[in-house]
Amino acid sequence: MTTPAATTATVRPGAVLADVLPASTAARARVRDAALVLGGAALTGVAAQLAVPVPGSPVPVTGQTFAALLVGAGLGARRAFAALGLYAAAGVAGVPWFSDGGSGAAMPAFGYILGMLLAAVVVGALARRGGDRGVLRTAGTMAVGTVIIYGVGVPYLALATGMSAGEALAAGLVPFLVGDVLKAALAMGALPAAWRLVGRNS
Repeated sequence: MTTPAATTATVRPGAVLADVLPASTAARARVRDAALVLGGAALTGVAAQLAVPVPGSPVPVTGQTFAALLVGAGLGARRAFAALGLYAAAGVAGVPWFSDGGSGAAMPAFGYILGMLLAAVVVGALARRGGDRGVLRTAGTMAVGTVIIYGVGVPYLALATGMSAGEALAAGLVPFLVGDVLKAALAMGALPAAWRLVGRNS
């Protein structure tokens, strides 16, 4: 049985999926949020290990970007910033949970991690405005997040490797487009379905 606070969180405007989780007191809400932040960072780290090398590119195909966008949509901007910020900071400090068990800020693909941090915040803000409530809205939200990731990651790749803009696009964008379409399609099904489930259980 849901508490009145949980029911209000479910139906109020501006809610994200994480707000559905009950927290009857401020202290419990802080514990819930801390667990969500840790879980979001861990999910991104685990997804980063699902890596497939791309010939001619220092950037592998991973589940990392998909996880970061889901964290943004599910947790909202504030908690997503904390989760992806923790992921990035811990990886820089030496936790081997960047792609292929990497760590540190010297890797050419580090710009994508910074892009994921920014994208998760923007996607979280859009989700609070209903950007994950329907198929077309979710598609638009995921597209915005993906553009942000590449908008930071590709120029960083060019600077880190000395590639030209065209070379960076060929190595750091083009090979990933089909996978990004598939990831968006998964999100388009998963997020609206989660909201429908929440609505039935409210």
